[in-house]
Amino acid sequence: MDFTSRIVHSDRRGQIEHGSIHKPVHTSVTYAYEDARELAAVFQGSEFGYSYGRQTNPTVTALQDKISVMENGSATIAFSTGMAAIGSTLFSLLRKGDHLISSSYLFGNTNSMFSSFATHGIDVSLVDATSVNAVASEIRKNTKMVFVETIANPRTQISDLKRIGDLCKDHQLIYFVDNTMTTPYLFQPKDVGASLSINSLTKYIGGHANALGGSVTELGNYDWSSFPNIYDIYKVGDSSGWAITQIKKKGLRDFGAALGPEAAHHISVGSDTLALRMDRACSNAKEITEFLSGHPSIKRLYYPGLHNHPEHKLAETLFRYPGAIFSVELNNLDCFDFLNKLRLVICSSNLGDTRSLGIPVAHTIYSEMGRKRRLEMGIQDSLVRFSIGIEEAGDLIADFEQALVS
Repeated sequence: MDFTSRIVHSDRRGQIEHGSIHKPVHTSVTYAYEDARELAAVFQGSEFGYSYGRQTNPTVTALQDKISVMENGSATIAFSTGMAAIGSTLFSLLRKGDHLISSSYLFGNTNSMFSSFATHGIDVSLVDATSVNAVASEIRKNTKMVFVETIANPRTQISDLKRIGDLCKDHQLIYFVDNTMTTPYLFQPKDVGASLSINSLTKYIGGHANALGGSVTELGNYDWSSFPNIYDIYKVGDSSGWAITQIKKKGLRDFGAALGPEAAHHISVGSDTLALRMDRACSNAKEITEFLSGHPSIKRLYYPGLHNHPEHKLAETLFRYPGAIFSVELNNLDCFDFLNKLRLVICSSNLGDTRSLGIPVAHTIYSEMGRKRRLEMGIQDSLVRFSIGIEEAGDLIADFEQALVS
């Protein structure tokens, strides 16, 4: 079956109470057992069941199973946010003295998190991940992991995903890919050798700005039996499940960044239309950027779907579509005034919504890192990022056209 058919009917592969089409919302935090031995077996993992809402919930489990279907993975753990998924995974798998190589082109909060990890004894090297040679040059004896975003937020640089995957395989490194900007519909990290895939479910997968969530998925490409940081207690059964179990226990359980059942239900229902929304949003982004290309008020335009983008050919090779995010640097036009003139596009910090959104990134989500670090990432003060929604393309073009009149 194709993508949408598989995820729309994902819930029905499991048990759904009372003939419901969607998995219902289970709000219970605690679960009762008549046999105390059965409760103990659930806690110890020898039997499947639900013990406490911070670790497991039937509604959340159904969403996790759906994400695994999307990513063609073996198991998924859901978290309260995408940042919680990244942080909990790194905390669970890395130890003091380990080395992490990351793309230097990162979401602002991810950049901030990696700075924090560096102060706690984990070495972090930031590199130009559009070049596999730049990644290779930073590999050390203590390197454990490589982290990249598929399409960088906000300048849309594309990591050399396949070659980095081959490099990680050759050096037995964990390959951790943030698939938020592309989603499993546009790109399958498993196909380039990724070990783990993270998605901010708040964005395109949920799609309606009505629930926070994040996930990490085991993709089955890494031999965890050779990874030294797995605790002995989690070395049970097939080694392909060791890391995701450790993330669940040391990350989700111990830090408590659990996804609530109501949010899980919103995200699950929203995800049914992911492919339809992405088809429309990516088509709109293509039409809008073609209109904006060469406009006298646009100094620079960054979108992988344009032929002059440095990674355009790579995007064509890797992705179903080049995404629905683009950024512009303005020419003799104040970014705040420009955004204030837009009538249909909403000034907002989110992305992946059904509505088109714009934000002056240097002054908001990237302000804390400072101008020097922003310039290293190619973020100028006038840069405005747009997340294009599912409105009529002609209406959006007309909105940009009137706002660009000086």
